[in-house]
Amino acid sequence: MTKLGVFIPNFGPTATPDILLAWVRFAESHGFDLAMTSDHVAPTPDVTDLYPSPFYDPFATLAWLGGLTERLELGTTVTIVPYRHPLLVARMANNIDQFTGGRFILGTGVGWSEAEFAAVGVPFRERGRMTDEYLTAITDAWTNDVVTLDGTYVSYRDVATGPRAARAPHPPLWIGGWGPAAVRRTVRFGDGWHPNQLDLEQVERTLRALREEAERQERPVPAFCPRMRAQLTDGDLLETGRPFGRGSLRQIRRDLATLIELGATYVVLDPLADHPRDRLSPNATGRPSPR
Repeated sequence: MTKLGVFIPNFGPTATPDILLAWVRFAESHGFDLAMTSDHVAPTPDVTDLYPSPFYDPFATLAWLGGLTERLELGTTVTIVPYRHPLLVARMANNIDQFTGGRFILGTGVGWSEAEFAAVGVPFRERGRMTDEYLTAITDAWTNDVVTLDGTYVSYRDVATGPRAARAPHPPLWIGGWGPAAVRRTVRFGDGWHPNQLDLEQVERTLRALREEAERQERPVPAFCPRMRAQLTDGDLLETGRPFGRGSLRQIRRDLATLIELGATYVVLDPLADHPRDRLSPNATGRPSPR
């Protein structure tokens, strides 16, 4: 059975502790299985144009929300891997998973803002190679009590990694992105493929590529765990040119059914418009208000 999640905006003027808490309580009480938040470490103008300040750190936020929920899985959509030392990410993920009794999912990506990479002192053009090395380090730290790595970007020796996650052998690791490098990375490291900004033809091509790559690497095919825009309109939109996930309730339900038919194990619904100017206040859009 497909599990439903919801994206919770952990940024912008309406991102307050009260509203973040209201979101997860709404999700847990209305039968959602998962709530996810996004990640930026040093939001530069190109980032804040889309995701206004303030921006709550996803790990701190989810650790706090984990203590205020009982059933809901919590995760990142997505952690920008090159921004943090991989041993720190591995430890934070394991800690949150243990504190929540096995309810954490680490969604990951390579990042896109060249200005933000510059702000944190990370080489933008090497982010793919860094992500691969960091994911190697993270998965190694999740499965070994003591780790050593002599890498291009990080090196360490005889580092203790405990405590372990509650969910064996480690928290689910989802990999975002498109294209050949993302496909190889997902099969090599991931439990799930976590695409965003869905285009159905591209989704179908990438799912075929994942199956072919899994056969080549002799590894299991990762689960399909997309994040789907769910932007409701007053009536049906013309099908020609209609963005996937935008339209009437009937059209959105049909899009969701399509993802389920393609084998999605999770679908994370994202109710936000693409740009802040198109987003209404929480009460105007029907999103939860504090209570």
